[in-house]
Amino acid sequence: MNAAIAVSLVVFFLLGVPIAVAIGLASIVGIEVHGRLPLLLIPQRMFAGLDSFPLMAIPLFILAGNLMSAGGISARLVDLAKSIVGGMQGGLACTCVLTCMIFASVSGSSVATTFAIGSILIPAMVRHNYPSGMAASIQASSAELGVLIPPSIPLILYGVSTETSIGQLFLAGIGPGLLVAGALMLTVIVMCRIKGLGRDDGDDRPDFATALARALPALMVPVAIIGGIYSGVFTPTEASAVAVFVALLVGIVIYRELPLAALPGILRRTVISTAAIMLIISAAALFSFLISRSGLPREVAAWVSGVFESKITFLLAVNVLLLIIGMFIETSAAILVLAPIFTPIAVQYGVDPVHFGVIVVVNLALGMFTPPLGVNLFAACAVARIPLEKIIPQLLWFVLVVLACLMLVTYIPGIALWPVHLITGSPG
Repeated sequence: MNAAIAVSLVVFFLLGVPIAVAIGLASIVGIEVHGRLPLLLIPQRMFAGLDSFPLMAIPLFILAGNLMSAGGISARLVDLAKSIVGGMQGGLACTCVLTCMIFASVSGSSVATTFAIGSILIPAMVRHNYPSGMAASIQASSAELGVLIPPSIPLILYGVSTETSIGQLFLAGIGPGLLVAGALMLTVIVMCRIKGLGRDDGDDRPDFATALARALPALMVPVAIIGGIYSGVFTPTEASAVAVFVALLVGIVIYRELPLAALPGILRRTVISTAAIMLIISAAALFSFLISRSGLPREVAAWVSGVFESKITFLLAVNVLLLIIGMFIETSAAILVLAPIFTPIAVQYGVDPVHFGVIVVVNLALGMFTPPLGVNLFAACAVARIPLEKIIPQLLWFVLVVLACLMLVTYIPGIALWPVHLITGSPG
């Protein structure tokens, strides 16, 4: 059955079949080859995969991100970030990184971050004589923070698929998110000084006090979410509903830039995005059930234990595998299929499951802005209105920087786990 599933999955991918459909069809092929499993298993397992309360957070966080984009919140966050870092050479590029980090603390989605922030800052960087390819590559790589800084949809999926605490995963995403953000900001500053770009970035820099006053309502959203989760007032799932309420309040009542007439369109975009993710989740649930039933995880665990003698070599091998997979397979599908297989093996090597979850997400996030199927690349190119090949030469440095951060996160667990130990009181 495993061979039939693997071969059919590869064939469907080569034929260009959408990820969710390919996983579902490959699972059906496996059931037919097995011969002793009823077809009723298909809807049963697909429904069971969606019957999880934490998954309710996904559509609500997507909706909150869309409301922020349309309600004037993202524009004020951009002004606040510009007032903080916009005065230095390369400040506009740093503003892009910093704003993505702040916006990520609500949207949980790198694609939403790319469109919301890129639509403002890519044209602004081009007006300040940044090459369009460089502006788009800065945005594409910075939007990766959308899946690292909590709340994060991929971290939610990892938590659901491996039964790991989502609250602890959110805490563990803070350190790596700050590390990547700082590394990207340092990179763009160095690049701007070498290339002589961004000397006039501070010309239209807003006053900090004014920008902060205008952005305070916008900052209510991440403060309400993160503060509520870590103070124990509500769960991460309940926090997603709070995020929607606060985004509506700020956009409609305070900023008055979110007309009621825009809500049907926002809801439609949210439903489409949610449906795509949920279809992948349901198909992956069926796929994972069949793989587990076949005994493949035990076989993989035995093989890995025999080949890789230490935790260091195991983590290196996993990183290489995930880097390759992340270039070709959508992040949500990769997490749902691979995390239940590799997490128990990682635990056998003494890797904390929360730490391993962050490694998986940081790794697969790289695939969001690397060819050939990086969704952030296509989103940034669409905003900048440039072909994909124009962004590739500028992208290499950002890929190398995030790779370096990945290695640090992999082999220095404290980068991810210190907030978990601090908040939960567990030993470091």
